[in-house]
Formats: sequence, structure tokens, C-alpha cells
Amino acid sequence: MRYNRVLLKLSGAAISGTHDVGFDPESLEYIADEVLNLHACGVEISIVIGGGNIFRGTLASQWGIERAEADNIGTLGTVINSLMLRGVLTSKSDAEVRVMSAIPINTVAESFIRLRAIRHLEKHYIVIFAAGIGNPYVTTDYTAAQRAIETRSQALLFAKNQVSGIFTSDPHADPHARLYRRMHYNTIIQKNLTIADQSSVLLARDHKMPMHFFDFSDKGTIERICRGQDIGTLVADVDEDIVE
Repeated sequence: MRYNRVLLKLSGAAISGTHDVGFDPESLEYIADEVLNLHACGVEISIVIGGGNIFRGTLASQWGIERAEADNIGTLGTVINSLMLRGVLTSKSDAEVRVMSAIPINTVAESFIRLRAIRHLEKHYIVIFAAGIGNPYVTTDYTAAQRAIETRSQALLFAKNQVSGIFTSDPHADPHARLYRRMHYNTIIQKNLTIADQSSVLLARDHKMPMHFFDFSDKGTIERICRGQDIGTLVADVDEDIVE
């Protein structure tokens, strides 16, 4: 294996399927199967999942809710999603799955303690990090980068929906758009790309954390990436390579 410990970043939309809100049983089943297959290969895996399927910033703007309050609502949405994902994972396997929350909710999840999270991974538990880092104005993209670094993960896997990587332009609008096979962190910053929150890219760059952007709907992709295939776009301290 190229990577023995990774963090998988999922969006809230990943578990809502074709719906704008809520949960899609088929999507949850698919996510669980992908995670459990990777876990069965011996890879230590942690997960950060967004809360967009429960509450989006556009609703906050519509109702005049200030950003800090809206972020707190969204943070609690990530807790619900984390508990839902744990439920599906444990129903499908004997794997030990722990939810660790940055906001104390002791009756339903462990409080996040960095060394305990590392110990869980060493014991081959699946760990789901909920509630961001416990503060507003911080995206789950940034949370994923921070938790990956804190837990000594070897790579950060950004699962995207129907997006196979980072392109030179919008592939839906430009038929000549080309895929970056490899890209330097700085290119995302300089070109103001929105593939991920730029604060997460800066944090990953400063700590030399490889980032993989790929289409999660392609079955088995996370396993193939961990085994050494560069699927989608690798963002790291590398020379750029564009598919011709």
C-alpha cells in the first residue's frame, strides 16, 4: 500500500443522493461499502463529512441568520450525519466505529482528543470526526485537513460527486477542458479555484499533506488510490502534469 492511514472527506450531498436534503439509502450503502472494503485491506481510515444535506448557507441568508449562528447549525448537522454513517457501518460489519465530536456531546459521541483518535486508528477502528473543530467560520474542508495532519494521516482524499478531478476549465462548459493529473497546491490558490476551501489547501501545503480529488461514484477508487494509482488529480508539492 502507498498509504496505510488516510482521511476521507465527504460532502453532505454524498449521502443525500439526487435529493437536495435528507438521506438516500443507496448512497449510504455505497459509502459504507467503499469504506469497509478499504478497511478490510488494512488501511486505517478516518472520515469527515459535511452537513449540507441538512442545512445550507443559502437558507441562512434567506432568513437573515448571521454567519456564526448558521455555522453552529451546520456543525450540528455534521454530528447527525456522522451518527447516521456510524449506524450504517456498524449494521454492515463487525468493525469498531467511533464518532469523535469537537463539541462535547458525551451521550452520543466521544469528545475529540487527538492522541485517543490516533490510538483508535492504531487499533484499526474507523473514526468519524464530527462538529468541525468546534468553532464557526471554519469549513469541513479545513477540518478535514487539520484532522488529517493531527492524526498523522498520509493523505487526504477529497471525494467529489460527478467530478473526476481538477480541470483547466469547466468541463461541463468547455469541451476542450483538460484534466490535471498532478497539480501544485499554489496553483489552486493563484487561480482561485473552488474545488476546495483554500484555507484547507494552504494548511495541507504547509504540512506537505497530499490531497487527492476524484469522482467517488467510481467504485473502488479509494482503494486504488491507496494502492498507488493516481486517479483524478493529485495536489502536492509536485510538477504539474495535464492530460493531453
